[in-house]
Formats: sequence, structure tokens, C-alpha cells
Amino acid sequence: MKLIVGLGNPEMQYAQTRHNAGFLCLDAIAQKFEFPAFELEKKFFGETSYGHISHTKVILLKPHTWMNLSGKSVSALLHFYKIKTEDISIISDDADLDFGIIRFREKGSAGGHNGIRSIIKMLGTENFSRIKIGISTPLRKKIPTDNFVLQKFTEEEQAQLPKIFEHAIEKLIKHISINHYV
Repeated sequence: MKLIVGLGNPEMQYAQTRHNAGFLCLDAIAQKFEFPAFELEKKFFGETSYGHISHTKVILLKPHTWMNLSGKSVSALLHFYKIKTEDISIISDDADLDFGIIRFREKGSAGGHNGIRSIIKMLGTENFSRIKIGISTPLRKKIPTDNFVLQKFTEEEQAQLPKIFEHAIEKLIKHISINHYV
């Protein structure tokens, strides 16, 4: 069983913001692989959807704990299902990567991302994979990071998101498939 977590903030005012790239990508995964609608599961402090990708049972999770406390939700689900940390993939925004760049990492530090930092703290390990979605634009250097990540994607950026998410999904599927058949 695999756990794919999209990071973001739960309230509607954040729905189309750069910081919610993880939630948005998770929606694209759910649509592509025909997962059922997300449902709130209070015991996991977030929304979940259950399905299969590449013959592997997968749980999709959108933490509702706010970005900076994402580890609480991930930890609750991980411990309930006894999922190994190496079977977790986190999808998040990355304000240090140019818009549209996708980077996959098997493990590593938080790299300044508070959601990843929270997960590392709650799980006690950096041993989980992550897909980072670049959100940086020239505006990033002109305003504080906190303000930048909470801005909505521009119309032009929104038009590019489906292609960007497809690329992120390809990287994720390759990872799931490799680990599944090893």
C-alpha cells in the first residue's frame, strides 16, 4: 500500500494559491486514475480517497491541519494503516524552483518547506519521497515568501498547470511502479 500526500491549506480562500499546488496535483491524480471523491476522515485530520495506481493500492491524503502541521495528519494515517515511511510520497510546492519545474527526491531535508518540516518532525525521519512543483516567478524576489506562496496562480499559470501536473504524475508513477515490482 502507498500513501500519496498533497500539501496545502484547507480553506476555500487558498484553493487556487501557489502553496496549494500539492492539493491541486492530488486532484489531478484522483481524476486521472478515477479515484472516488475525497471524503473527510476526522481520525486522519484530512480528506482521503482510496484507489489503485499501477496495480498498487493507494491512499490519497489532503491534510486539513494547515500546511505547518501536515505531519499530524500524515502520522495519524501512517500509523493506522502501518504504512512504511518509504511507501509515502509527498507532493508540495517549492518556492525556490522556477514555475513548472518538477523535481523528485527519494529523501532529504525539508529544504525550507514548513509542511515537509512538520512531516519529518512527526515521523522522525527524512526517509520518504517527495515531488516538488516549482512555483517561483520573477515576482518571488519582489515580495516576502509568505505573501508570494499565498497568492493565486495567474490565469496564464493556471492554463499551464494540467501539463505540469501530468509531468509530476509521470514521475510519481515511475516511482510507484519501480518500488512495486522490485
